[in-house]
Amino acid sequence: MSLTSRETERYNRHIILQDIGIQGQEKIKDSRVLVVGAGGLGSPVLYYLAAAGIGHIGIMDDDTVSESNLQRQILYDTTHVGTAKATVAAAKLIQLNPFCRITPYITRLTPDNALEIITGYDVVVDATDNLYARYVINDACVQLHKPFVYGSIREFEGQLSVFNYHDGPTYRDLFEYHDAVKDFSQPLGVIGALPGIIGSLQANEVIKVILEKPGVLSGKLLAIDIMNNTYLTFTIQKKNEPDPGMYDL
Repeated sequence: MSLTSRETERYNRHIILQDIGIQGQEKIKDSRVLVVGAGGLGSPVLYYLAAAGIGHIGIMDDDTVSESNLQRQILYDTTHVGTAKATVAAAKLIQLNPFCRITPYITRLTPDNALEIITGYDVVVDATDNLYARYVINDACVQLHKPFVYGSIREFEGQLSVFNYHDGPTYRDLFEYHDAVKDFSQPLGVIGALPGIIGSLQANEVIKVILEKPGVLSGKLLAIDIMNNTYLTFTIQKKNEPDPGMYDL
């Protein structure tokens, strides 16, 4: 899709980059990204994807804003407490960029709805806070041949990768599924700046995937510790056997 004159002005700092240009920004405008989770990670991911000019953004979250969210979830303020996150996020993103189409889903991603929803998007972003949801995202993306950008945070540490990109390693190649996943509780403590760091990096990976740029974190896991300022990259090996279907969960 061609850019309007207002869009050309808005995205000028992208367009003047040699690695993006007009054609790259048009690819961004033509893209569809689903963000699963509109909390700590989802907030910066959604802000930066909307600001970048993603043409269609889906927001999936069944939670409401609570007081304890406001320490790190920058999409929200005190007036939003008790309101559905997906609803607030959609309204805020339209205010930020009226050229984006925003679709909120006030529900969880489950094995029953994952294929139907994800099929309408080009890239999926994992901004969830539970392990089980990541397997649902992974298995649906494998079946539909969609890449997904993974991020997770805990206390002062975060992880980042891109799975199922050009048939690269999947989430199951990194973490094998086991029954205890369903009962796992995510640790609640996290320094407020950490989701901003990991979420921003996730948004950057989405743009690289859309533009098909080199250096996408496929087959690699970036581990960050912001207490000690360490950044380590690990290689993820793809298994020879295919991933099982999502309905094996």
